[in-house]
Amino acid sequence: MRRNKTRNIIVGAALGLLILHLYKFSSDDKIAHLNVKEIRNQVRQLTKESSSVYSWPNCQQNNTAANITGFGSLPQNIQDFLYFQHCKHFPMLLDLPGKCGGANRSEEVFLLLVVKSSPTNYDRREVLRKTWAEERLSNGVWIRRVFISGTTGAGFEKERLNRLLQVEQQEYGDILQWDFSDTFYNLTLKQMLFLEWMERNCPNARFLFNGDDDVFAHTDNMVVFLQSLSDNNGSRHLFTGHLIQNVGPIRSVNSKYYIPEQVHKSESYPPYCGGGGFLLSGHTAKVIHHMSKSIPFLPIDDVYMGMCLAKAGLRPVSHIGVRTAGLRIPSDKSDPYNPCFYKEILLVHRFLPAQIYLMWNRIKDLNMPCGLT
Repeated sequence: MRRNKTRNIIVGAALGLLILHLYKFSSDDKIAHLNVKEIRNQVRQLTKESSSVYSWPNCQQNNTAANITGFGSLPQNIQDFLYFQHCKHFPMLLDLPGKCGGANRSEEVFLLLVVKSSPTNYDRREVLRKTWAEERLSNGVWIRRVFISGTTGAGFEKERLNRLLQVEQQEYGDILQWDFSDTFYNLTLKQMLFLEWMERNCPNARFLFNGDDDVFAHTDNMVVFLQSLSDNNGSRHLFTGHLIQNVGPIRSVNSKYYIPEQVHKSESYPPYCGGGGFLLSGHTAKVIHHMSKSIPFLPIDDVYMGMCLAKAGLRPVSHIGVRTAGLRIPSDKSDPYNPCFYKEILLVHRFLPAQIYLMWNRIKDLNMPCGLT
């Protein structure tokens, strides 16, 4: 009800401003009369766009999680995860309903770059916008970009970081932000919030790259690879990257990837691709979103993706060009950042911003000598 009222106010204000604007020009004899049909069409478009901006109330913690056996002995981050594990919706702070040209035109987006980025990582976002995540035509098809983020800090710090993202949004129009704590154990939440957004606003994008903001991604090579899939234009299953299989949860409490039995009882994980970066089709993105509605969240987002694929009877596959564990250099005497080692890959994890900037510019040099030593 409140959303509809707000939308009506926005549309009414837009209509008033539009009429005032046209009236101004008519007084200057730049137009002869008001084009009522044009006004109605523009207001109808505003209504359509504003109605696609969704927001949810804050999700409240489930205090009954404290009754789980052994809950009190779990680390605080695991306790927090269990308190909010049921939460699959959070208020949206920054939205881009027209990012893909509208839902009906989203098939024009060949590769949508979905980059996980915390609010503090401004320097990484700036470099990516100038390098591999630049929105552009590549080999005749469109690459688009979104950074997905939550919130960080509290009080004035949180306000400053939110304002930073707002300023970036005004300049670049590439931020999706929700009002949840942007932590490692909320990466799965971030991924599923994005897939929900995609279903509303970009449902027909052909392919997606999903990855971290500290990777070097050769997105031109990704386009060439995806275009080579003669039997898949994004409407069939694809999920490829650094394949990880025959592993299970880490039970060591000191590990970053610690998962206790209270979160995941099984001693095994299904096959999955490392979360540093992977490619998937629009079809598979929809499947994962659908499966997630009936699978409790797991903190490790790449494993959770594998769980959704397994439930759907699908498997991820390996791609030799995705190196989320780093690139092995053949000789200790070689420069590990020699661009010749990176010209044919799809992705390497991990790079500093300055390294990304330099590498991108060097591999774009068509006259760079490679294969001579």
